[in-house]
Amino acid sequence: MRLLIFALILSSPLYGIDIQIDVAGERKPISPYLYGKNNSLSDDPKKPLSNAEWMRIKDSGVNLLRESSGNNSTKHNWQKNLTSAPDWYNNVYVSNWDYEAQELQKNYPRAQGMWGFPLLGKVAATNAFNFADWDYYISHNNTWAPSRQNLAGGGVPNEAGGEDALVEGNSDLYLEDFTPEQTAGILDHWFGPDGLGLDKDKIIYWCMDNEPEIWSGTHDDVQPSPTAEDFISTWVEVAKLARQKYPNIKLVGPATCNEWFWYASWGKTIPKVWLEYFIKRIAEEQQKSGVRLLDVFDIHFYPGSSKAEELVQMHRIYFDKNYVWPEANGVHLVNGGWDTSINKEYIFERCRVWLNKYFGPDHGITFGVTETGIKPDDANIAAVWYASTLGEFTRNEVELFTPWSWKKGMWEVLHLFARYHQEINVSSVSSNENTVSAYSAVNSDGDTLSTMLVNRNTKADETVQVSLQHFQIADGDYTVLMLSDLPSSETFVSHTKNALQMSTVPVRNGLFEIVLHPLSVTGVFLTGQMTSVTEHPQTPHAFELTNYPNPFNAQTTLHFTVPHDGPVAIKIFDVNGRQIASHSDMYFAAGQHKLTLDASAWSSGLHVVQLTADEMTISCKILLVK
Repeated sequence: MRLLIFALILSSPLYGIDIQIDVAGERKPISPYLYGKNNSLSDDPKKPLSNAEWMRIKDSGVNLLRESSGNNSTKHNWQKNLTSAPDWYNNVYVSNWDYEAQELQKNYPRAQGMWGFPLLGKVAATNAFNFADWDYYISHNNTWAPSRQNLAGGGVPNEAGGEDALVEGNSDLYLEDFTPEQTAGILDHWFGPDGLGLDKDKIIYWCMDNEPEIWSGTHDDVQPSPTAEDFISTWVEVAKLARQKYPNIKLVGPATCNEWFWYASWGKTIPKVWLEYFIKRIAEEQQKSGVRLLDVFDIHFYPGSSKAEELVQMHRIYFDKNYVWPEANGVHLVNGGWDTSINKEYIFERCRVWLNKYFGPDHGITFGVTETGIKPDDANIAAVWYASTLGEFTRNEVELFTPWSWKKGMWEVLHLFARYHQEINVSSVSSNENTVSAYSAVNSDGDTLSTMLVNRNTKADETVQVSLQHFQIADGDYTVLMLSDLPSSETFVSHTKNALQMSTVPVRNGLFEIVLHPLSVTGVFLTGQMTSVTEHPQTPHAFELTNYPNPFNAQTTLHFTVPHDGPVAIKIFDVNGRQIASHSDMYFAAGQHKLTLDASAWSSGLHVVQLTADEMTISCKILLVK
């Protein structure tokens, strides 16, 4: 038992990784709409989802389904249930959003659905002028014509390849004009008195189109040279109409496609990098009109790396000011020139500064990522990348997250977080954050604590020691759910049929130790009760314990901070878990204190100091060298 207790109370990074969870610290609500994905539903009534597909969706716990179909949404015609596919000759196909929304609210009414407003001004009109792709394939030895060429509307393929057809198709044959009033009219069609009767409270979020800064490539059949001002002008007009029809709507954008375009202009001279310019202009138009024009600031991100050791750090691109991204490119433009020494992205932190600058500090605009994806198909890499990104977003109050590329392993992570993680983020600090992170959350009653441990080590196990603060918990064995060593095939079928490995971990004196396998995601679930934190004016709130020197010979000084006046007890354990010294019946005022330890009678080696005050326990390792 002594050996077990000793193992559990180790809490400094001399051996393994130390994680401290403070249930009273950094409490932030976690948006349920971080648990989202793209392209889950069928938009064709002739191809309904199977019962098994509906079971997977519902059992995963997904809360947000973005179904506007990315680039295909830009020319979507909700009146005719058609869209034009820019990555497939611009051919026109059925895309029935009415059917999607009705099926979602019938089969999974608790989830949010998400669609969008096309802002290009042209939408699909007819499929009568589609390029005969299949006929071409059969007549050319099972080879497709280059799919990015504009061949709908009578175009002639350039068989040499590339994106330019020998003869460009005539877009007037398959597209038609679409006004802002028509665009916003879908709200009346879905929610109005004579509409479909859909529940608008379950379709709150609306994309303001998709990746407009690259329309010169994706939609060059209509806009070979689009401008930022044209896009912003249409945004403002549609946003005003939408807000008038649906005051509680949440407008999401600009959905900028990737890192280069976060900063680079549209090929025109713009006095600011694109995202700053967009924020500035929307803030100006909002102030001018008095109508709220933006609710969720949204970007897309598609890293190019296939290296596991880089992908498992990719979550750091959003908020981490110390992270040097190996693919840094557009960020070199952020100061107005080309400076390759600027290689730290922290894109959402930059945008936070711009939002505060142009909208003011109480703007209420949150962040979202509605498309992202990685290249490798390794389920374990995907699981760790996805869990890391989810974790960082829970820490930083991101509102929306809907990955586009959906790899094996991601259903499993979604299920683990959406079904088991609690709703209020709390402080979790790792002594080696780049290797192992802990993402912790409690429920509103403060009696259930979930911690998602992500091991980014690609080759080796990591041992972590976890200490709890402001959480009273009985000694015992608690549930662990782990995702590790996932196969190449899909493993998630339902809530009861999946790859979660269940075990337990012993918790003693508010501490536990656990071994994490390489590239693993592990949930630890504890029940107890959050303890109150009494505020004293002008007194420190920290509960800290360190020592100096360390290692030491004969004497070392403990430096500790207690948040409140009261008794303090200190115990020292040797490497075998035996208590060799104690200091009890001490009373300290709130604040910082020192205590010198005389170790002349101790044996050389590792020792553990455990300090208890105010119903809390903290510990540190000290190394005696004689």
